[in-house]
Amino acid sequence: MRVFLADAILIIHFLFVLFVVGTLLLTWIGAWRGWRWIRNLRLRIAHLIAIVFVAFEALLGMVCPLTEWEDALRGTTGDKSFIARWVHHVMFFSAPEWMFATLYVAFAGAVAITLWFIPPQRDTRTK
Repeated sequence: MRVFLADAILIIHFLFVLFVVGTLLLTWIGAWRGWRWIRNLRLRIAHLIAIVFVAFEALLGMVCPLTEWEDALRGTTGDKSFIARWVHHVMFFSAPEWMFATLYVAFAGAVAITLWFIPPQRDTRTK
Protein backbone atom coordinates (compact mmCIF):
# COMPACT_ATOMS: atom_id res chain seq x y z
CA MET A 1 0.00 0.00 0.00
CA ARG A 2 2.87 2.38 0.78
CA VAL A 3 4.37 1.90 -2.68
CA PHE A 4 0.97 2.59 -4.25
CA LEU A 5 0.58 5.81 -2.23
CA ALA A 6 4.14 6.86 -3.08
CA ASP A 7 3.42 6.24 -6.76
CA ALA A 8 0.20 8.26 -6.50
CA ILE A 9 2.11 11.20 -4.97
CA LEU A 10 4.74 10.91 -7.68
CA ILE A 11 2.09 11.01 -10.39
CA ILE A 12 0.49 14.08 -8.75
CA HIS A 13 3.95 15.67 -8.64
CA PHE A 14 4.46 14.88 -12.31
CA LEU A 15 1.07 16.39 -13.19
CA PHE A 16 1.99 19.54 -11.25
CA VAL A 17 5.23 19.86 -13.23
CA LEU A 18 3.32 19.20 -16.44
CA PHE A 19 0.84 21.96 -15.49
CA VAL A 20 3.61 24.47 -14.80
CA VAL A 21 5.65 23.73 -17.93
CA GLY A 22 2.77 22.88 -20.24
CA THR A 23 0.67 25.92 -19.42
CA LEU A 24 3.48 28.27 -20.39
CA LEU A 25 4.07 26.46 -23.68
CA LEU A 26 0.35 26.27 -24.44
CA THR A 27 -0.04 29.97 -23.63
CA TRP A 28 2.58 30.87 -26.24
CA ILE A 29 1.10 28.52 -28.81
CA GLY A 30 -2.42 29.65 -27.95
CA ALA A 31 -1.55 33.32 -28.36
CA TRP A 32 -0.16 32.56 -31.80
CA ARG A 33 -3.13 30.36 -32.75
CA GLY A 34 -5.80 32.63 -31.26
CA TRP A 35 -7.04 30.23 -28.58
CA ARG A 36 -9.31 32.12 -26.18
CA TRP A 37 -8.96 29.74 -23.23
CA ILE A 38 -5.31 30.69 -22.69
CA ARG A 39 -6.50 34.12 -21.57
CA ASN A 40 -8.50 32.67 -18.67
CA LEU A 41 -7.65 34.82 -15.64
CA ARG A 42 -8.02 32.04 -13.05
CA LEU A 43 -5.85 29.62 -15.03
CA ARG A 44 -3.12 32.18 -15.54
CA ILE A 45 -3.09 33.33 -11.89
CA ALA A 46 -3.01 29.71 -10.68
CA HIS A 47 -0.12 29.09 -13.07
CA LEU A 48 1.84 32.07 -11.75
CA ILE A 49 1.18 31.09 -8.12
CA ALA A 50 2.32 27.52 -8.80
CA ILE A 51 5.73 28.48 -10.21
CA VAL A 52 6.28 31.30 -7.70
CA PHE A 53 5.65 28.77 -4.90
CA VAL A 54 8.26 26.43 -6.41
CA ALA A 55 10.75 29.29 -6.87
CA PHE A 56 10.34 30.46 -3.26
CA GLU A 57 10.78 26.90 -1.99
CA ALA A 58 14.04 26.65 -3.91
CA LEU A 59 15.29 30.06 -2.78
CA LEU A 60 14.55 29.18 0.85
CA GLY A 61 16.26 25.80 0.49
CA MET A 62 13.06 23.89 1.22
CA VAL A 63 12.35 20.43 -0.09
CA CYS A 64 9.08 20.06 -1.96
CA PRO A 65 6.42 18.57 0.34
CA LEU A 66 5.41 16.09 -2.36
CA THR A 67 9.00 14.84 -2.54
CA GLU A 68 9.17 14.53 1.25
CA TRP A 69 5.90 12.58 1.41
CA GLU A 70 6.93 10.26 -1.38
CA ASP A 71 10.33 9.63 0.22
CA ALA A 72 8.70 9.00 3.61
CA LEU A 73 6.31 6.47 2.10
CA ARG A 74 9.08 4.69 0.23
CA GLY A 75 11.37 4.60 3.26
CA THR A 76 15.06 4.10 2.75
CA THR A 77 14.74 0.88 0.76
CA GLY A 78 14.39 2.64 -2.58
CA ASP A 79 11.40 0.50 -3.59
CA LYS A 80 10.06 1.86 -6.82
CA SER A 81 7.41 0.48 -9.08
CA PHE A 82 7.70 0.51 -12.83
CA ILE A 83 5.79 3.81 -13.04
CA ALA A 84 7.92 5.41 -10.35
CA ARG A 85 11.18 4.46 -12.07
CA TRP A 86 10.10 6.05 -15.36
CA VAL A 87 8.57 9.18 -13.87
CA HIS A 88 11.66 9.68 -11.68
CA HIS A 89 13.84 9.25 -14.76
CA VAL A 90 11.91 12.03 -16.56
CA MET A 91 11.53 14.46 -13.64
CA PHE A 92 14.63 14.24 -11.50
CA PHE A 93 18.28 14.69 -12.30
CA SER A 94 21.39 15.59 -10.33
CA ALA A 95 22.57 19.19 -10.31
CA PRO A 96 23.62 21.71 -7.68
CA GLU A 97 20.72 23.27 -5.74
CA TRP A 98 21.63 26.77 -6.93
CA MET A 99 21.05 25.62 -10.51
CA PHE A 100 17.51 24.49 -9.72
CA ALA A 101 16.78 27.73 -7.84
CA THR A 102 18.06 29.76 -10.79
CA LEU A 103 16.00 27.72 -13.23
CA TYR A 104 12.81 28.07 -11.16
CA VAL A 105 13.25 31.83 -10.69
CA ALA A 106 13.95 32.28 -14.41
CA PHE A 107 10.88 30.20 -15.27
CA ALA A 108 8.76 32.26 -12.86
CA GLY A 109 10.09 35.36 -14.62
CA ALA A 110 9.10 33.91 -17.99
CA VAL A 111 5.59 33.21 -16.67
CA ALA A 112 5.30 36.77 -15.28
CA ILE A 113 6.56 38.31 -18.53
CA THR A 114 4.15 36.15 -20.50
CA LEU A 115 1.35 37.31 -18.21
CA TRP A 116 2.27 40.88 -19.13
CA PHE A 117 2.65 40.37 -22.90
CA ILE A 118 -0.20 37.88 -23.30
CA PRO A 119 -2.59 39.24 -20.67
CA PRO A 120 -5.51 37.26 -19.34
CA GLN A 121 -8.98 38.67 -19.75
CA ARG A 122 -11.91 38.67 -17.40
CA ASP A 123 -15.01 36.92 -18.64
CA THR A 124 -17.24 39.82 -19.69
CA ARG A 125 -20.18 37.73 -20.84
CA THR A 126 -23.45 38.40 -19.09
CA LYS A 127 -24.79 35.58 -17.01
